[in-house]
Amino acid sequence: MNIAVFDTYVLRPDGRQMHFDILVRDRPDDKEQGVVLAHVRRYLAAKGMPADNLAASECRFCHIESASPSVEAEIEDVGFAIIELKHCD
Repeated sequence: MNIAVFDTYVLRPDGRQMHFDILVRDRPDDKEQGVVLAHVRRYLAAKGMPADNLAASECRFCHIESASPSVEAEIEDVGFAIIELKHCD
């Protein structure tokens, strides 16, 4: 399965900037910012982080790649996968 990778930055309430990639199925409807931002809001809510000021400029399409079996399974299960890169704890 090919996936679309979106490079995402979100300012945390403590002033640190979270950096993570959101991975979605490579289909035109998944590349729409609204769908991807909804996934980001869901992820942030699960982390207990507010998403009030989340903007499309903070979540940008980066590239297409092949998914590993574990990422493919997660996308099939919940619709997206996350790779946490910085200050996501």
